[in-house]
This record gives sequence, structure tokens and C-alpha cells, in this order.
Amino acid sequence: MRDAAYPFATFVLFVIAWYGAAVFFDIPPYLLPRPEAVIERLVGDFGYLMRHTWVTTYETLGGFFLSIVVGVPLAFLIVSSRVLDKAIMPWLILSQTFPKVALAPLIVVWFGLGITPKILITFLVAFFPIVISTVVGLRSMEREMLELATSMRASRFQLFWKFRFPLALPSLFSGLKVSVAFAVVGAVIAEWVGATEGLGYLLLVANANLDTTLLFAVLAILTVIGVVLYYGVEIIETRAIPWHATVRLKDASL
Repeated sequence: MRDAAYPFATFVLFVIAWYGAAVFFDIPPYLLPRPEAVIERLVGDFGYLMRHTWVTTYETLGGFFLSIVVGVPLAFLIVSSRVLDKAIMPWLILSQTFPKVALAPLIVVWFGLGITPKILITFLVAFFPIVISTVVGLRSMEREMLELATSMRASRFQLFWKFRFPLALPSLFSGLKVSVAFAVVGAVIAEWVGATEGLGYLLLVANANLDTTLLFAVLAILTVIGVVLYYGVEIIETRAIPWHATVRLKDASL
């Protein structure tokens, strides 16, 4: 509760500043709606907004989990083989130079207008931080520990599961927290192309109709989704690696 007081206080100050700017400068509602108008829209269209929220959340989680399933094993392959490292890493980096918005129409042409292309686009946006952070974590094993594992005649699987993977968890969770935030963005981008539902689709509708109240309501919901998913990953992190310095120092600072 004490931790929640800080962001809540910041949010209250933001809303006060928002309301003050709208009143003091007499900004038209179609440019900047007042907070109470956005709240009324959220309450009045709650069921309608929640239906679209569920679609976006499903796409976000689907792309995020797919990035974990693909990204972590790919990172292990890159670390375990110098040939694969030289063959794959340049292409991974090159893939991040392509704007995902430009690739979205092509993916829709290939996979249709269902949920599959939305999850794939979300995956393309979210998987890179997981791969890079996992590679960094797997390579953080000290030479002394590697020699210890070798002296104990650890197999390749035991070396990964008992030594490399636990040491890589802090870096992996750092990548997961970045990835889950990117996944929300990826789901919205995916819904901008050939979608008939979802919060990204509502953003397009609100923009086309100059409905800024709906626009702000959707942005508020997206913010909540991103914050909840981020702190969900952080809670799992504190349970999975309570021994790590980042978790222990954070608890000590309370």
C-alpha cells in the first residue's frame, strides 16, 4: 500500500494539472476533454470498452508468451554455438530496422484477418528484448563456475539447467518487463490493419470521428493494461529470484 501511494499521488497531480489546463486555457472538448468527461465515457460504455479490451489483452498475452517460447530457446542456441551466433544475430538485429507497421499488411495478406496475424505482429515487436537479455544472461557465467561445472562432470543439459539458466534469470526478467510493454504496443499496431475489434481499432474509430473523449478513454485503458502486466512480471520476478541483488536491495530500501 505504501508503494502504491507514490504512483497514485503522481496520478492525482496529473489529473489536477490536466483539469486546470483545460479550464484555465478554455480548451475546446474536441481538443482536450476534461477528466470527468473521460470518466463518464468509461462508465457509460464500460461493457463495450471491456469487450474490446479483452481482445487486445488476449493478443498481447498471446504474442508475449509466443516471444518467450521462441526467444528463450533461440537465445540458448545462439549462446551454445558460435556458428549460430554469427549466422543468426546479424539477421535478428536487421529485423529490428524494419518498421512493424510496414510489415503488418503483408502478414495480414499471408495469414488472413483472424487473431493469428495480430498475435504474430505482437510477437515480432516483443521477442527481440527477450532474446538479447537472455543471451546476455547466459553469457554472464564466470569462468570459475564453468570450470567447477566441468570438474563435476556436468552434462551439457546440466550445465544449462543448473548453472547458466539460474544466472540468466535476472537478465531474462529485465527483458520480460521490456517485452510485455512492447507487446501492448504491438497489439495496437496489429489492430490498425484489418481489424474490426480491439482497442487499436477503437483508436482508429475515435480518430476518424474526432471523438477525443473515446480516444482518451482507450489510452487510459491501454495504460492500465501495460502497468498491470509490467508489475505482474515484476511480482513473478520477486518470487522466482529472491536471492538476486536487485530484489534484495529493493526490499532493503523499503
